[in-house]
Amino acid sequence: MEKHEELLTRAVEQVVPMELAQQKLKSGKPMRLYLGIDPTGSKLHIGHAVPLRKLRAFQDAGHHIIFLVGSFTAMIGDPSGRDTQRAPLTREKIEENFLTYKEQASKILDFSKVELRYNHEWHDEVSFADLLGIASHFTVQQMMERDMFQRRHKEGKPIAMTEFMYPLMQGYDSVMLDVDCELGGTDQLFNILCGRTLQAAYGKREKFALTVKLIEGTDGRKMSKTYDNCVYLDDAPNDMYGKLMSVKDELMLTYFECCTNVSMSEIKEIEKSLKKGTNPKEFKMRLAKEIVTLYHGADAAAHAEQQFTSVFTNKELPDDMPEVKVKKGSLLVDVLLEQKLIPSKAEFRRLVEQGGITMNEEKVTELDVKAETGVVKVGKRKFLRINVS
Repeated sequence: MEKHEELLTRAVEQVVPMELAQQKLKSGKPMRLYLGIDPTGSKLHIGHAVPLRKLRAFQDAGHHIIFLVGSFTAMIGDPSGRDTQRAPLTREKIEENFLTYKEQASKILDFSKVELRYNHEWHDEVSFADLLGIASHFTVQQMMERDMFQRRHKEGKPIAMTEFMYPLMQGYDSVMLDVDCELGGTDQLFNILCGRTLQAAYGKREKFALTVKLIEGTDGRKMSKTYDNCVYLDDAPNDMYGKLMSVKDELMLTYFECCTNVSMSEIKEIEKSLKKGTNPKEFKMRLAKEIVTLYHGADAAAHAEQQFTSVFTNKELPDDMPEVKVKKGSLLVDVLLEQKLIPSKAEFRRLVEQGGITMNEEKVTELDVKAETGVVKVGKRKFLRINVS
């Protein structure tokens, strides 16, 4: 999936310390690497796939991969990037979420060659005395260095003691797994380095941290369900292709690097072509086809490309347009919400104000418009055939 020398560079944001990582990699000895996830949700998007793809690259290079499920830590919640405390989850909900997560992640990782662990295995056994021993290696000042804690403190928002403890618990995971490297997103660096401190304190091997790049949603904002800008791993091929064709031009190279197997040398050539003024559409079509192929196969990608060309170039309607029957007098916003073509009434308002919704080729201008028999187009790529009775 990746050349050996790109393990520490492709789709990578930071390696700390780089010298240690290079030394371990050059030794030729298989390393122990782990990625931990708290299965707080059940849908994975291609942003979640970036660390999974990096883990698979190390797996393909012959290193020992550990996938850690935060069966204990998810009951508390990682404060990373949060302005409020996360809602705790039950052990049953965590396991339910992970089964769905694993099904999607299996599109990337070969779980038959992965050591699967759950961190309740050791956290359930930690005594209060053990916890005090772990905490003795850190100060309150160190915890308060985290941006989100500083921000919440200044704004007078509460910071739970459990949130202070979370990095320590994640750090203790490293001690128990005794790894050479922990992977994570950019928001995980503080937690990962806590693990590096604890591994040294407990006489374990020296660990380096590797954080992967964050990719924005298709519109350049944070990838979020709220913004309807996510490309989910379980999206239908046509939907996935259409979403990727809406990616902002300036994000294309990052998507190529982080989400495809296209070589870095070829990506650099694409960059040169774009700088020379080449129409980005052909490269965006290549990007969409590459990613759809990864998750759905070459045939599905070719069909999705054909459908996109028919709909957006030849102005035809898609073959697989969903269809719904609604009662006379139904509000269009309610129909679109029920059919999941929009995530919220606020998004409906935004689209209407920007002229992004048409019904029977006429722009919708009123928020309380009633659904009519015919075809509704939402944004650039979503269609719905409505039959009013």
